[in-house]
Amino acid sequence: MSEIVRLTLVSHAMTDAMAAGRFPLDEALNALGHRQLDGLDLGPADTALCGPETRTRETAELLGLSALVDARLADLDHGQWRGLNLDSVQPGELTRWLTEPDSCPHGGESVVALIARVRGWLADISRTPGRIVAITHPAVIRAVILNALDAPPKSFWRIDIAPASCTALHHRGMVWTLRSAVTGQ
Repeated sequence: MSEIVRLTLVSHAMTDAMAAGRFPLDEALNALGHRQLDGLDLGPADTALCGPETRTRETAELLGLSALVDARLADLDHGQWRGLNLDSVQPGELTRWLTEPDSCPHGGESVVALIARVRGWLADISRTPGRIVAITHPAVIRAVILNALDAPPKSFWRIDIAPASCTALHHRGMVWTLRSAVTGQ
């Protein structure tokens, strides 16, 4: 019998960019983000990981985790759109980005590239038995879910990941299984 990997993905808590509908910069959590994490108990973890951004590292710290930074858990690179409001982006470019997963009109990373990056990360951690907690971004969690379900990239925007929410998966043998998705406060 193969060993089980239990993966809990935690979406970082609220930031001012999220609240304002802006593409993210490397910002800290806001006051609401701090409150969202109150009372969230993830239990023990054999391995704790987080993305390199301030918001993921701060979420991990507030949860009492000594998380190792893993660059593969970084947010989707929004390129030249970083810090912009949605209404500051050309409507045609935004539509193309939202409907064509292999496009990246912002000059950053496409959804397809993110999904591939996350696929590699999942393959690596599937060989690490035990309980892993990873603090990351909604986009990364969407990509994990698509990989686990072998769903097409066009489904990316149909998954809603709330701030400070947890998504659980497990791996035994050859495949990842979505165990549950639990929304935070």
